Parts: sequence; structure tokens; C-alpha cells
Amino acid sequence: MPKQKTNRAAAKRFKVTGTGKIRRRQAGRAHLKVGKKTSRQLRRLDGEVDVSPADRRRVRKLLGK
Repeated sequence: MPKQKTNRAAAKRFKVTGTGKIRRRQAGRAHLKVGKKTSRQLRRLDGEVDVSPADRRRVRKLLGK
């Protein structure tokens, strides 16, 4: 049976940690920063968060893990 191919779009968006958790960036950070979003909102969107339990299985499959 051939190997599972990694979905390249998913590989660029998700990262698997050493303990096996899947991390992702938060949406809403790319544009419309000036005048629309407060500094507090932008700070809250910084960094990465864990993928929700409902999506983990689907994302793991896309990553070929």
C-alpha cells in the first residue's frame, strides 16, 4: 500500500509539537488592523493555539500522521 501523502497546504498551517499536540495560528490577524481592531484584540490574537478536539483527527489525517 502506498504511503499517505501530506497535504502541503495543511503542512504550512499546522505544526505538531513534541508531545503530539497540533498548533495553529489564529484568524483575524492579517489585515484591517488600523482603526478596526484594538491593541487588546491584536494582542489576544498573537501566538499559536491548540487545534480543537473536534478538528484534531481531520487535521492529523491531512498531515499524514
